[in-house]
Amino acid sequence: MIRNPILPGFNPDPSICRVGDTSYIATSTFEWFPGVQIHASTDLVNWQLVARPLTRAAQLDMRGNPDSCGVWAPCLSHGDGRFWLIYTDVKRYDGNFKDTHNYLVTCETIDGAWSDPVHVNSSGFDPSLFHDDDGRKWFVNLQWNHRGPGTGGNPAHASFDGILLQEYDPVAETLVGPVRAIFHGSDLGLTEGPHLFKRNGFYYLTVAEGGTGYSHAVTMARARDIAGPYELHPNAHLLTAKDAPDHPLQRVGHGQYVEAPDGTPYHTFLCSRPLAGRRSPLGRETGIERCVWADDGWLYLETGGTLPRAEVPMPGADTAPTTSTLTRFDAPALPAEFQWPRTPAPERIFALDGGLRLIGRESIGSWFEQALIARRQAHHVYAAETRVDFAPDTYQQGAGLTTYYNRHKFHFLAVSHEAGVGRCLTLTSCEGDWLECGLTFPLDVPVPLADGPVDLRVAVDRAEQRFFWRQGDDDWRPIGPALDASLISDEAGRGEHASFTGAFVGMAAFDLTGGGRVATFDSFLYDPTGA
Repeated sequence: MIRNPILPGFNPDPSICRVGDTSYIATSTFEWFPGVQIHASTDLVNWQLVARPLTRAAQLDMRGNPDSCGVWAPCLSHGDGRFWLIYTDVKRYDGNFKDTHNYLVTCETIDGAWSDPVHVNSSGFDPSLFHDDDGRKWFVNLQWNHRGPGTGGNPAHASFDGILLQEYDPVAETLVGPVRAIFHGSDLGLTEGPHLFKRNGFYYLTVAEGGTGYSHAVTMARARDIAGPYELHPNAHLLTAKDAPDHPLQRVGHGQYVEAPDGTPYHTFLCSRPLAGRRSPLGRETGIERCVWADDGWLYLETGGTLPRAEVPMPGADTAPTTSTLTRFDAPALPAEFQWPRTPAPERIFALDGGLRLIGRESIGSWFEQALIARRQAHHVYAAETRVDFAPDTYQQGAGLTTYYNRHKFHFLAVSHEAGVGRCLTLTSCEGDWLECGLTFPLDVPVPLADGPVDLRVAVDRAEQRFFWRQGDDDWRPIGPALDASLISDEAGRGEHASFTGAFVGMAAFDLTGGGRVATFDSFLYDPTGA
């Protein structure tokens, strides 16, 4: 079976391309560094993370980018013997302006050193590059209208000002020729995420519509000329779950067409698997569905309708079992599943030297330099453990284990220091909007600690999580109350259109004195069974 989502946890906006027998999917990483995730598969069932291509400041510097900004909707393609990656770095979210800069990088191999970026334009987000069969290359992106009422948390149709088309000259490394608005979408509106492909003399355009929430959809159109006019698909939408609130895959939209080596058509999509109450800690995930070409020249889902299946039969391919992952931090490089927010200068926030040494910098709510190393939550039920050695001498220093979405949605169990108590465990939460809710401190009193390393654990069971701790040979002891894990989700706080990444679990340290106090973590366990 293909079991959807094929990329569980925060992996939205899937752009897919095939080279030989291998398919590659690039997904958005927003404020998390390194930028863009690329997974590979030879059977469309089992996928392996093979690259994060934006690894240095020349390609991506997100210090100061607001939450849910940064890398939006990359497009991965292959042509002229190399891979091409187009991406947006979004510098502003709230207000009418977005400040969206679109860049292009290339590489001969998927896991090689990608080029320095070429700035393409800044007229809007969700860029895509199409390689036509005559050798010409075409760039499409959404045009953002700052005069429309599309402010943060309240997207409006008037700000989504159509899909622009312009030719790209790869020799001059610039856009050339006229800029043409080729498509303004269906009545669903909020038209974004364009991708072009060609078949039997038609140019097909797929776009995402309906916003990032429960009205999301993939809309299809076609034209004989790449500049249009484009006619809508007979059903308007190829994929959507907007009228099926009980379907296991919700918020279905934003994907791209691909053909398997045998010519079978598929289409990727993003989706979420919300908890009861419609909160999605796992964020927007990536799925894929088999399609068919009908006699009318339009693409349809193999099963008809617009709902993708949670399981797609795939003879000859077995799904690899899900197992726990124990990291010892004794290798010279950080394991691939971990990322950190914003900064292209990781040497300022961590080192691998006798363990993972986090250098306490700014607060856990910083948009600039935050020592936070984390991995995606990929299961509704899981447990995570780490061991930390930290010697703070003020409450302004802390290091420990966190479940984290962004600066105003997190829970954080930390080794800190309190006058009259000494070294101790503290618990800090932010349960919604930073300005309205602020921080809460669920422990009545700090828990004193003996000298030496401390083991920290979190167990998440859908909408509930509990922290635990132990020292030496002691058994695990619960600390603090049960906490609301559903708050670490897209829909909590300001809501689904203001937050669209996903929950992480990991290790964090801060030192508000500016002294850079170091915390050492010797291991990290992620157990998807929650045992």
